[in-house]
Amino acid sequence: MRNYSRGGEALKVFYSGAYVRPSYAFDTTRKAKWVADSLVAHPIDGVELQEPRAVTAEELADIHDRGYVEAIRTGVPDDLARSQGFMKWNPGVWDAVCAMSGGVVEAVHTAIKEGASGSLSSGLHHARRDSGAGFCTFNGLALGAKAAIKAGVRKVLILDLDAHGGRGTHSIVNLWREVTQLDISVCDFDTAYKPALPGRVVLVRKSQEYQRTIEAYLNVMERNGPFGVCLYNAGMDPFEGSAEGGLEGITAAILRAREQFVFSWCRRTKTPVAFVLAGGYTGPSCTKDELVDLHRLTIEAAANIR
Repeated sequence: MRNYSRGGEALKVFYSGAYVRPSYAFDTTRKAKWVADSLVAHPIDGVELQEPRAVTAEELADIHDRGYVEAIRTGVPDDLARSQGFMKWNPGVWDAVCAMSGGVVEAVHTAIKEGASGSLSSGLHHARRDSGAGFCTFNGLALGAKAAIKAGVRKVLILDLDAHGGRGTHSIVNLWREVTQLDISVCDFDTAYKPALPGRVVLVRKSQEYQRTIEAYLNVMERNGPFGVCLYNAGMDPFEGSAEGGLEGITAAILRAREQFVFSWCRRTKTPVAFVLAGGYTGPSCTKDELVDLHRLTIEAAANIR
């Protein structure tokens, strides 16, 4: 287990311009650049952006059907290439998802060595083995878990705090004895699954129960550890102003407290943590700048456990 005595090392956060290369433009395909630009304009102390290595088709075939991987690479057949929900396929989709998947893998390897890391990746946890879903193309969480296992990690925790469920992740990793999946959602989309014990899928309907539910279940997970790494899907779409998935009463202050607790828990339990951005959406009650500030809460909390 990592002791988090990093001796002043920077928190490495992975990002590439390829993350935003798809021509289909909406928050999931654009916000990585918004967050990266904010880190350049308004740096967070001790945070260092790094370019990841993109994964290959062969690496993706470790967790996805080869025919599906080829559909994303070539755009053929069209319905499979667009199964994540994009209106039109273009070569930028392949570039983006290979880079974002690579960022997750790099973050996992870095976290195992240094205690914490992250990637500005999103659009991961709904993807199935043989198709996309819910604007998720390849399942970077499953790929990151596979990378950790290949690196010798014996117990992996996937912590999914996106507003929506991570059934796609479960559909890939549910038979992997090394993986425990804790999924705490506020919206019932993609929550219709039952992970193997000691995993949990929890649907929170009241904002006043959100933080204490997370704390209670993470403390349960502690009794099932120790974990060699935690892959944290740090969704900001539970925010009450989110255009998708938001729950009234979940404020930025609650999400700040959530992030502080998650990373403090990882530090206290000596669990290396690799985070990704996950959900978060602009709309009438959430501007682009507000969304960026929400995602920065994750990076700030990660930096503070150095």
